[in-house]
Amino acid sequence: MFTVRNYFRRSSRLIENICLKNGDVPLDCISTGPQQQHGTFYEFRTYRILPEKNAAFLKLTNEKIHLRTAHSELLGYWSVEYGGLNQVFHIWKYDSYAQRAGVRASLAQDPKWIEEYISKAMPMLMSQDNEVTYLVPWSKVDRPPKEGGVYELASFQMRPGGPAVWGEAFQAAVSTHAACGHAHLVGVFHSEFGRLNKVNALWWYESPDQRAAVRHKAHGDARVVAAVRESVTYLESQTNKLMFPCPYSPLK
Repeated sequence: MFTVRNYFRRSSRLIENICLKNGDVPLDCISTGPQQQHGTFYEFRTYRILPEKNAAFLKLTNEKIHLRTAHSELLGYWSVEYGGLNQVFHIWKYDSYAQRAGVRASLAQDPKWIEEYISKAMPMLMSQDNEVTYLVPWSKVDRPPKEGGVYELASFQMRPGGPAVWGEAFQAAVSTHAACGHAHLVGVFHSEFGRLNKVNALWWYESPDQRAAVRHKAHGDARVVAAVRESVTYLESQTNKLMFPCPYSPLK
């Protein structure tokens, strides 16, 4: 894998040199959009819980999550209320893939984690999914103005081609929605592993009813409507979840 990756890097540098030498090809001839400038990434995890075990799983996690957070940083942990029954969604932050590999190795050797949590939690689950995501270059993690409230994870499956194709239009739609005060944008994440060309916007609202009122208002905002009309031409599908933060979630 690294040999192939290095080959493409060398090829890209060669093409760039040719572009510079000829002077007749723009430098963005090899660009796929804004590039990630650091190694920090966010792992999205979704667990589907057996319906009869949902309360027991949440109780166990509440009691034992400290065993997991001793190894790496938890950004947020939520229980899904709408858009998926008996699900939890959580985000873990890593500085590099090497760090994550080290964390996973340490957890595998942690007897308390295995005996007190994993051995009890795993039989309660129906499935586990994960995605690796990066914050898009124009976004940062922006905590809500106060604790409480609800979070919406809006996921957009964009057309193949990456940010070079749809990045500007998508940024305009999200930024306009946030700038007009219709919702608090916590962060925008672009998929690296999982479904490619997928972008996730994490929003915060004071309550589900406040979200409903905000959505109704946004639908009548000409600025938002214009930006969305442009971005949806690059959209294949979208889904969303409304989630409540768990008591131990750093993002509350």
